Amino acid sequence: MKAMIVEKRAPLEERPLQSVERPIPAPGAGEVLIRVEVCAICRTDLHVVEGELPVHKNPIVPGHQVVGEITRLGPHTSRFQVGDRVGVAWLWAACGACFYCLRGDENLCELPQFTGYDVDGGYAEYIVAQEAFIYPLPADLPSHQAAPLLCAGIIGYRALHRSDIRKGGAWAFTDSALRPMW
Repeated sequence: MKAMIVEKRAPLEERPLQSVERPIPAPGAGEVLIRVEVCAICRTDLHVVEGELPVHKNPIVPGHQVVGEITRLGPHTSRFQVGDRVGVAWLWAACGACFYCLRGDENLCELPQFTGYDVDGGYAEYIVAQEAFIYPLPADLPSHQAAPLLCAGIIGYRALHRSDIRKGGAWAFTDSALRPMW
């Protein structure tokens, strides 16, 4: 497969993305293989490419706003099927054992892994992702519009989902807190 990598070994000005050929990765336990359709670019991707963040994996395939189709399931997967359209966001995996993970706040995990930073991202023809950390996408949402939502949009979606707001409900700021109004 074709992939774009960043490899830290030269001065910053000489470290652009490089096109390389790599084998198609195989999904492990709890993982799926996704054929990338679209991968948007985020400022965090630019920080990785430009060397402004400490290197976690070298070389790395950046990109964490991925839309694609599942082409293969690894062992111990059950949420999705081959052919499902999904999105991959910044949080690739969480430890599942720290205080935050145990209370359901894996976005605050003490040992997270990030797409395009700790594990290869979506600037490639294929990406492997943790089934537990990917999102089903509606068929009527164009891929080029869905991809940017997999960054900041996921933050808003998670907040709305966790708020438990009911259909037709509203929220308002009172004092110094956000409270439901119904």
